[in-house]
Amino acid sequence: MPTYPAEVLERAAKIKLIGFDVDGTLTDARLDYGTDGNEAKGFHVQDGMGFTLLRHAGIVIALVTARISPVVERRGRELQVPHVHTGERSKLACMQRIAGEMGIGMDEVAFMGDDLPDLATLRGVGLAIAPANAHHWVLPAVHWVTPRNGGEGAARDACDLLLQAQGRVEAILAHGEHP
Repeated sequence: MPTYPAEVLERAAKIKLIGFDVDGTLTDARLDYGTDGNEAKGFHVQDGMGFTLLRHAGIVIALVTARISPVVERRGRELQVPHVHTGERSKLACMQRIAGEMGIGMDEVAFMGDDLPDLATLRGVGLAIAPANAHHWVLPAVHWVTPRNGGEGAARDACDLLLQAQGRVEAILAHGEHP
């Protein structure tokens, strides 16, 4: 099991809602277009399992991206993500709105992002996370950097952190298979 800094575990123990940027966080940041103009994105299967585990642990997930993307909407539906926001210009306002609907404070919100459009949101939440390959300007604003890059399981690293901090790992491992 990874070793997490005590301050990061303390912050993660409070989290009830986590938001994820998409491009560069859930994907490798490449934008692939087919000759028909349709967009394609690659998602890491371990990230999806992490979302399933968080959902079963009662932690609410949001996907928040400035890009309008039917692919993201589809992936959100597949993973039963209750909050999928595409075309979102203010990710911080979006996360604040969801937290308000849930009746929680921003100290109970985490966000994972990788570049400048995520900076205000990272600064405005209780736990800010970035993938290993996040832009270096963003890194001073985060509490924890995942060991893996965006699109290579970094979101699963964030999910595992929350599950560990909230004492859920032993029960998951004892179950022996996913919920």
